[in-house]
Amino acid sequence: MSNRRVLLLLAAFVVGAVVIVASALALLPQGAGTVSNQVAIGGPFELVDQDGQKVTQETFAGAPALVFFGFTHCPDICPTSLFEMSQLFEALGPDARKVTGLFITVDPERDTPEVMKSYLGSFHPSIQGLSGTPEQIAAVIKAYRVYAKKVPTQDGDYTMDHTAIVYLMGKDGQFVAPFNLKRPPDEAAAELRRYL
Repeated sequence: MSNRRVLLLLAAFVVGAVVIVASALALLPQGAGTVSNQVAIGGPFELVDQDGQKVTQETFAGAPALVFFGFTHCPDICPTSLFEMSQLFEALGPDARKVTGLFITVDPERDTPEVMKSYLGSFHPSIQGLSGTPEQIAAVIKAYRVYAKKVPTQDGDYTMDHTAIVYLMGKDGQFVAPFNLKRPPDEAAAELRRYL
C-alpha cells in the first residue's frame, strides 16, 4: 500500500513537471517574428495588494516588473523562486527601487491579503503580494496564459499545479520575455538593469 502511494505521488509530480516545462516552452520565442503574430501576455487587471488596497496594471506602470504566479502553501517552487527574486533585488542595490516584484496567487481561497502579507515578510520588501476574488484571479491567470489547477490530496486538502515562470514586463506593461532567476544574482541583476 505504501509503495502504491509513493508511485501515485511520483506520477503526479512527473505530470506536474511536464505541464510546467511545456508551459515554459510555449512562452519562449519561436524565432524571428513580428509583433503582430506573437501571443499577447498580460493586460488589464484589478486585484488587491497585501495591504488590502485595490491595484491595477496602471499602479505598476513606468517600471519594469517581475511577475510570478504561485501560492503560499506551495512546498518548494514558490519559496525557491521568491528567494531567488529576493537575491536579485539585493544584488540590484539602490536600483531595486526601480523594479516591481509581483507575487500573484493562484489560490485566492486561502491567500487573503493578510496571509500574503505574512508570507512575504520572509522575502525582499520589493515583492508585493496580489490576491482577489476567484473571478479576478481567473481573469489575470487567463491574461498571462498561466496554467493553474487545484489538485485534491489524499488527506482531503488540496494543492495547486501552476506555471512556474517569472514574467519580465517592460515599463510599458508589455511582456518582454521569461526571466531566468536560475543564475548568479549579479548576472541576473546586470540583465535586468537593461530594462530600467
